[in-house]
Amino acid sequence: MTLSEAVAAFLDAARLEYGYSEHTIRSYRRDLLGFTEYAEAQGVRGLDGIELELMRGWLFERQQRGLAPATIARNVATLKSFGSWLESRSLVPGNPASRLRTPRTPKSLPRVLTQEQMSRVLDRAAERAATGDPAQIRDHAVLELLYSSALRVSELTSLQLTGFDRRERSVRVLGKGNKERVVPLGAPAARALERYLAEARPALLARAADTAANTATAAGKTSAGAPVSPAPAPPTTALFIANTRGQAMNGGAVYRLVSRELEREPGGGPSGPHTFRHTAATHLLDGGADLRVVQEMLGHASLSSTQVYTHVSMERLAATYRQAHPRA
Repeated sequence: MTLSEAVAAFLDAARLEYGYSEHTIRSYRRDLLGFTEYAEAQGVRGLDGIELELMRGWLFERQQRGLAPATIARNVATLKSFGSWLESRSLVPGNPASRLRTPRTPKSLPRVLTQEQMSRVLDRAAERAATGDPAQIRDHAVLELLYSSALRVSELTSLQLTGFDRRERSVRVLGKGNKERVVPLGAPAARALERYLAEARPALLARAADTAANTATAAGKTSAGAPVSPAPAPPTTALFIANTRGQAMNGGAVYRLVSRELEREPGGGPSGPHTFRHTAATHLLDGGADLRVVQEMLGHASLSSTQVYTHVSMERLAATYRQAHPRA
């Protein structure tokens, strides 16, 4: 088996057997493509040449190009996962990446909005939804749900119609590693979702069906000029749908939506949907929520992943103290 074939088989296993997210698989693919190109440039195409020194050489080359420590750390993690899979399939005698060291990355706290900023973001979305435009009603529901339930983008875009429980006011989420959990949502988010389902989603589906029918009819004219009836597209079961084709809303659309909103709010740092997740977790802890409860809500496997929000809360407390106390 060549290195390229092994990479392809590993990516298939990551998707089908391990249930890794598409984001993780894209990262694996990008990293391993770069490693494969480097290995082939060194004359290595088979698995017998995949050794520790080859991996170290690739990582050193990337460091010399000035890549960030966080990127190198991700590259190391990819090689370790790939090497572990090769060993488990008895394709190599041992994991060649087991002795790789992960570079230390500087700890940076995530961007978190204040409660006032979040209120402004959601109030603006509600005002746009009040116009009755189906896309604006959908976007308002997306923003409310992201903040209310602290979902990952992949979790939000994979939500199904059956995942929203109106009576229990919760959503059933498929998280990392195909682990399912039930996450509560607040009353404003529930109301926004109910309006979206009652008004906007049917309108968006009807609009998508009209667009598809018009396109297919225009393209399917016979030589005699008679239109060919298009086959109806099966309705999507995704909770949130895109504007034009009636397909599930993807992560890129959610990212653009959130980025537009965060551009209007002061503060540096990332402007993607994860900022809503960071903000929701921090506000929960600020309000007295137990750390274990927040861990369960976020779907973190390790409590250490959740503890970063405790540091955020302490930083905010310290900043407020320095600003407000006369003898700070």
